[in-house]
Amino acid sequence: MAQTEGEINNVKKSYFNLLAVFMMTDKIESRYLSCIVKWGIYLGVNVADLKELEKAMVIIPADKASRLEALYHLVYMIYLDRVVEDIELEVASVYAEKLGFEKGLVGDLFKSIATASYDSISSQDVRKEVEDFLKVNKA
Repeated sequence: MAQTEGEINNVKKSYFNLLAVFMMTDKIESRYLSCIVKWGIYLGVNVADLKELEKAMVIIPADKASRLEALYHLVYMIYLDRVVEDIELEVASVYAEKLGFEKGLVGDLFKSIATASYDSISSQDVRKEVEDFLKVNKA
């Protein structure tokens, strides 16, 4: 899923929101943290990005369009290394629930994307698939 620099920056913003949400919990499971760190490495998060994070307001998106965008970015992060791991789906499901999506719906969405091959489709196609899934399931 080829992305422009602007799209990558938007994914990074979603990544920082996800990171902040997990940092606000009393305890982060080490396996979740390993997954989150891996995504950061694949996204090219560096010291400058982390310094910007300190200045930025990190929030859980409230409106449906922003929540949908965050969910799409989760899909993007899962496919960064072209391998879908159970822990990635678990972390994404936890965050998606915090975005306000129902647990069962989130599980079904991630099962559907886990069985698809995204090697040759565009980021717009993936975004459309997420949107269509949520419309069909009335999220």
